[in-house]
Amino acid sequence: MSTVSIIEVKTASQLKQFVKFPMELYKNNPYYVPSFINDEINIWNADENPALQYSEAKQYLAYKNDRIVGRIAVLINHKEEKELGIKKVRFGWIDFIDDEEVSKALVQKAIEYAREKNIDKIEGPMGFTNLDKAGMLVKGFDQLATMIGIYNHSYYPQHLEKLGLVKEKEWVEFEIIFPEVLPDKIHKFNELISQKYKLRVLKFNTKEEIIQYVDPMFDLLDETYKHLSTYTPISDEQRKTYKEKYFKLIDKDFIVCIVDENNHLISFAITMPSYSKALQKSGGKLLPFGWWHFLKAGRKNDRANFYLIGIHPDYQRRGVTSIIFKEIWKIFRKKGVKYLETNPELEENKSIQLLWQDYNPVNHKRRRTYSMTINE
Repeated sequence: MSTVSIIEVKTASQLKQFVKFPMELYKNNPYYVPSFINDEINIWNADENPALQYSEAKQYLAYKNDRIVGRIAVLINHKEEKELGIKKVRFGWIDFIDDEEVSKALVQKAIEYAREKNIDKIEGPMGFTNLDKAGMLVKGFDQLATMIGIYNHSYYPQHLEKLGLVKEKEWVEFEIIFPEVLPDKIHKFNELISQKYKLRVLKFNTKEEIIQYVDPMFDLLDETYKHLSTYTPISDEQRKTYKEKYFKLIDKDFIVCIVDENNHLISFAITMPSYSKALQKSGGKLLPFGWWHFLKAGRKNDRANFYLIGIHPDYQRRGVTSIIFKEIWKIFRKKGVKYLETNPELEENKSIQLLWQDYNPVNHKRRRTYSMTINE
């Protein structure tokens, strides 16, 4: 019987194999969406990824019959341990063929790493921080993946559960078909809320005008999600990296910012045209011709993805979400967008899910992290 060997990634060539393995695994899968290859490589470069300043990580490849059959990364976020008192080994970038010997060997590597570090818990799949991809798909295997979501085969969770891992956290995602016309009551309610709290929706003529609001957006994210048990504040280095990484993809017309009478940002929402099919066509590369697919997706697209939302706690449950939805509806009507897919939202985060409750959302995807307490 063939055995599985696990090799630590040490060279640039091995790292490229690590990054490209899922592209081979899902080669003919119509729902899988690749990541940008260069971005995936840069995740493991301390000069490019500020999370590595307070984290440690290793990557591994699984071989069987002299071919790559799986991969996994293990990491420790020391900031999480210091600020939240949470001590665990995170595992992510986990992919494998439908072979229990392979999945067992990969999980065993995470367990061994935890024991080496005197840590008694592993959890994944997850990245370094709250803004990284997280959660193994457990529902929605026949749905097109998004640029910010992990896609995996249906056998993945079955393998982990058979190995003794249990559900830790769960996220839900929704699809919304936008109405042709908004009811008059929504227009009147929006006007009432805007006047009552003296709120104003910002209009941007150029992308550069948005820059002054980027840091306030990150501040607002911290205020919005700080009550969640697993949330850690976004560092200055991370802010800079996310600006450089994602700002080039943002369309100013897909951003909603709401300020109070003192021009303080109290809420924002970022949506984008869906770039899933563009990524599929480009194979995770912008050059030489991948940029053309992204340009086309940005100009004409009937589908959009919801990426980030922040609402100051003082304005939550006060109707501000209705203003956001109306503004998004106006944008989508102008752009020809008919479908919106939300970002993954923790089951416990009911305040954010209230944004969609009046618009017939369909819960089409679920994803979860799995954990295991390690006994010596």
